This record gives sequence, C-alpha cells and structure tokens, in this order.
Amino acid sequence: MAKTGDNLKEAFTGESKASTTYLAFARKADQEGQPQVAKLFRAAALAETFHARNHLDVMEGIKSTQENLQEAISGENAEHVKMYPEFIEQANKEQKPKATRTFDFARKVEIMHESLYKAALDAIKGGGKPKATDYYVCQICGATIEGSAPDRCPVCGAPKAQFVRAD
Repeated sequence: MAKTGDNLKEAFTGESKASTTYLAFARKADQEGQPQVAKLFRAAALAETFHARNHLDVMEGIKSTQENLQEAISGENAEHVKMYPEFIEQANKEQKPKATRTFDFARKVEIMHESLYKAALDAIKGGGKPKATDYYVCQICGATIEGSAPDRCPVCGAPKAQFVRAD
C-alpha cells in the first residue's frame, strides 16, 4: 500500500496543479476572445478538482471541520513564517523582483488566512459557529477580506473593482 499511498499523493498534487493551471488558461482564453475555449478549460478544471478531492478522500485527508481548520492554520503559518521568507530571500539574491513581489503578496495573505482560520476555530471551540459574513478576494494578490471589499487592497493597493466575492 505504501506505493499506492505515494501514487495518491502524486495524483492529488498533479490534479490540483492542473485545476489551477486550467483556470489560468481559461482567463487567458477569455481575454483573447475565445469564450468556448475558456469554458472548456473551466470544465476541465472542475473535473480535475473532483479528481483531486477524490484522491484526498481516499487518503483520509479530509477530517472534521475543527481538525481541518487546525491543519489549515498550521499550513498557513508554515508558509508565512518559513517558506515564503526563504523564497523571498532567494529571489532577492537572484534579482528576480517579480518573484519577490508575488512571494511577498502570498506571504502577507497567508497571515490573513491564518487569522481568519483561527477566528473560525475559536468560534467552534467555544461551542458556536463563526459569524455569518461575506469574503472578498483580491484578484491581484489574493488578499481575503471579511465583510465588504475595501476601496484599496491593503496588500497590493489594487482598487475595489479587483475584488470578487467568494461563494
């Protein structure tokens, strides 16, 4: 089973990557006036997401909401405390300002995510539920904001029009 476990992890990673890549391809197709190709890429991305979810389910990687929140907190923390600072340092050494910028945006947003997850976990641990609210996500840097979209993104400075409401 050890090899099957490794294969499931590899398949999960590949399907997750394909889903995100296809969504980016769909955006480009829309920009180039190819709506049918964009729709095809979005359909394939959705299928890849289902594949990834199925693999994760078989790996027993989906647990209780409380456990899932704790895992998300740990992952976000590791990214903003260790991974992204190291990536930023390396990109700076190599004089790759675009990479430095995208890593720094992600690092700052991971801090937001960790805070949002902690608040949700605290509410659940307290015997309740997180407050009902909308979340708005900046399409430039990924900043995730509760309530309503700000006039300007606190991470990248993008205007309010760059925010989309998460379902």
